[in-house]
Amino acid sequence: MIKPSWLNKRMELSSCRKMKILLRELNIHTICEEALCPNVSECFSLGVATFMILGRICTRNCKFCAVEKGTPKPIDLTEPFKVKEAVERLNLRYVVVTSPSRDDLEDKGAKLFYSVIEEVKRVKCVEKVEALIPDFSLNINAIRMVVSAQPQVISHNIETVASLYKILRPSYNYIDSLKVLEMVKKLSKDIFVKSGIILGFGEEDKEVVQTIGHLRDSGCDFLSIGQYLSPSKNCFPVKEYVSLEKFNYFREVALSLGFLNVFSGPYVRSSYLASMYFDDLVTTL
Repeated sequence: MIKPSWLNKRMELSSCRKMKILLRELNIHTICEEALCPNVSECFSLGVATFMILGRICTRNCKFCAVEKGTPKPIDLTEPFKVKEAVERLNLRYVVVTSPSRDDLEDKGAKLFYSVIEEVKRVKCVEKVEALIPDFSLNINAIRMVVSAQPQVISHNIETVASLYKILRPSYNYIDSLKVLEMVKKLSKDIFVKSGIILGFGEEDKEVVQTIGHLRDSGCDFLSIGQYLSPSKNCFPVKEYVSLEKFNYFREVALSLGFLNVFSGPYVRSSYLASMYFDDLVTTL
């Protein structure tokens, strides 16, 4: 399968040097690097990163993800202060924090999420915080804890359509992921709820439309739709390169259902240009 012309972004690793030095100095992980995101050089060159707490090893086994799988190391209780320092030094106004799944922890990592959010909110330059969470095994107390930290946005990615979950996300459950979004919305009407879909796994258009509807019914406010690009030869292969017209179509479908903002395009990722969901929203009110 030949890549279309619009998938020609190149990584300029030389532009990442300053960010990489800071991250290594503070011993902080980012999903940008761990997931081999194609936007990493663009974001790093702008001084933006999505911080990955709770270590770099995931207890789940999603077939499309480059994050290392296995037995995680003990959590680093100094991470809240490390992330806070990074945010201060980068002068970030919008901060996104995520993590791998940590099924080995009783609270699934929710307490550390809370602590990181609390520390980051103390930084003067910070205007908004987004927590991109795993499903916490649908532990309501874990979800409630993150909600109680009152980030402006809580994200949980549905990733793909229901029919492909057993293949791509064998440790996750489609309905449970929708329930996470529902729980967040019920626990706090003031928090914006966000999710993301990846296309190119072999899903049908009608399934994508159905998933968009399910997300909206679950209380989702923001949506990202992007093209799957296999990060390594060990990951699930790309089944389709989705056309620009189709990305626009799905965006229009989502907006017609009441989403407040939707980013849809080949290089769109859940945390990519995350602050612009609000910037763009302001201009459309």
